[in-house]
Amino acid sequence: MSVTRQPSGVRRQAWRPAAALGLAAILLTSESAFAFKITEPVDGTTLASGATVTARVDLGKDSGIVAVRYYWYGEQDEALVEQDDATATGSIVAPVVLTGQAQHTPPFGGPLLVPKGGVGPMRLLAVAEISRGRLGTRSIFDEVMVQVAPKADLTAIDFETEKPLQLGRTGQSAAFGHVDSLGKIFELPVVGDFADGITRRISTPGTGTHYESSDPKIIKVLPGGLLQITGNGKAVLTVINRGQQAHLDVDVNVNEEPNQAPLADAGADKTVKSGAKVKLSGLKSRDPEGEVLYYTWSQIRGSKVSLLDANNSEASFLAPTVSEPRTYRFKLRVTDKNGADSLPAFVNVRVEP
Repeated sequence: MSVTRQPSGVRRQAWRPAAALGLAAILLTSESAFAFKITEPVDGTTLASGATVTARVDLGKDSGIVAVRYYWYGEQDEALVEQDDATATGSIVAPVVLTGQAQHTPPFGGPLLVPKGGVGPMRLLAVAEISRGRLGTRSIFDEVMVQVAPKADLTAIDFETEKPLQLGRTGQSAAFGHVDSLGKIFELPVVGDFADGITRRISTPGTGTHYESSDPKIIKVLPGGLLQITGNGKAVLTVINRGQQAHLDVDVNVNEEPNQAPLADAGADKTVKSGAKVKLSGLKSRDPEGEVLYYTWSQIRGSKVSLLDANNSEASFLAPTVSEPRTYRFKLRVTDKNGADSLPAFVNVRVEP
């Protein structure tokens, strides 16, 4: 499948005894005093796309910090900054949006532009470079999740794909990276035109997008904005966001051999120490028909680690050096020999000093 157009931007609190509240305050104060932390923007806040906000960090107990680099990522983006890349160039896909240094106001922070093409959940990653003299440098990081909301109205939305979409026909057999087959799970790019003249990607539910299928026996809508081939025939997909709609005719003609999608299992969350070799296991993943599985591991939270054997059932990486506990998040997808994909499975690895 070819893509021809690119977007221009993309409680009530329970009562607790006073002593407990005092202890909690001490713990929070202790954490802020010792951990490198983004203090502005605040985690969970809503920011206007294209606005300029102040980036501010608390250095905590870490000394020798020479620069802090900031990066924006979408909620599920897999293009992460290399943690040990002292120059913050080269292999990095996301651009550095701000390099904060000691002489800046505030120190190691400053004016931060919220992506003009941003919409929905976004992660702000701050990577601090620490000088260790002749030993070189090392990095520490913190990240917050914010909501980015365009001030402009959404004027139109559209599926960014060939129309009508043909799955399984000649020339389309590997349109989404694997052979089209019953049980296959895929995503469709959806873009929105906003009144400020910016086209933004709005494919995920986090951006406010909702999908409907005219025939779930042909195309079924799954959680997370994913779609699954469930049978042959014609169906109409409808995408809805902020009162706008778009429709896509889909013609499915795949091998009718019964095939159920495999199930991915990324294992249980774990806690490790810095420097430890961490093994990610997908061995509990399974295929209902007992077929051989193909594995794809990727990292979606934390500054990037070097992930070995990312296409095997077991991947591994070396836990980075951290000053305070930090969480790394990984995603696993498995595919059977007929091309049916699993829903993603996730695992968190908490790295402690």
